[in-house]
Amino acid sequence: MTGEQTITFLRRALRIARTEIAALSALLIIALGVMTFVEVADDMTEADGQAFDQMVLHWLQPVPGQPRGPWWLQEAAADLTSLGGISVLTLFALIAVAFLLIQRKQLSALLLVVGLAGGVALSEGLKAFFERERPPAAYQAVETLNASFPSGHTLLSTVFYLTLGVMLTRAFPKRRLKAFVLGCAMLIALLIGLTRVYLGAHWASDVIAGWCAGAAWAMALWLVAYAVQRRQAVHTGGLHDAASPDTDPAVIGE
Repeated sequence: MTGEQTITFLRRALRIARTEIAALSALLIIALGVMTFVEVADDMTEADGQAFDQMVLHWLQPVPGQPRGPWWLQEAAADLTSLGGISVLTLFALIAVAFLLIQRKQLSALLLVVGLAGGVALSEGLKAFFERERPPAAYQAVETLNASFPSGHTLLSTVFYLTLGVMLTRAFPKRRLKAFVLGCAMLIALLIGLTRVYLGAHWASDVIAGWCAGAAWAMALWLVAYAVQRRQAVHTGGLHDAASPDTDPAVIGE
């Protein structure tokens, strides 16, 4: 291979790497999410994992039912944790789907619905499989239902807000806006998970597992959308997302 051929090859490899870096990153998140979930699920049945959960719970609530901090912090946590409730998520989903349909993002709208419905099925299925008991009732500052592992609020909020954030980036051409939307989505999911532990509704490992499973599922949905979009670049027709009039074709799908 001559020097010129080598340079040409390296340029092509770099162009492919730039194009596929998002897909590779999503695959990495899925792999890390699944592996971490399995590790957390294994640790929660062992003495070390249970000791960690107990330590976190007792530090956050030295007195059962009285989380650390001023009274308004507990009120704020209760408000924030409701953002992960199925009723709130369903309402937000209906609004988001309507917005995406108005923007002619039919594929994104469908994947958002599938993501939330699949997240509910995943959460309930895992809860039924592990059947872990929640923290003692004396520590629970909010009402709870069903099993503890993984945290349903955390899993569903991670799935919904991350999926919504990724889908909405298609409506914004600028990278700064894309980063801002994704940053907000991750922040909301993070806060909801933290409030579940703070309010004694879940063990810390429940929330960590919820983040992992939710992120993996959200990235799997994004990969589906990415694959469909790549296919539609060659074949027209079928369910798709219309490109925004002011969107640079070079950044579609980033």
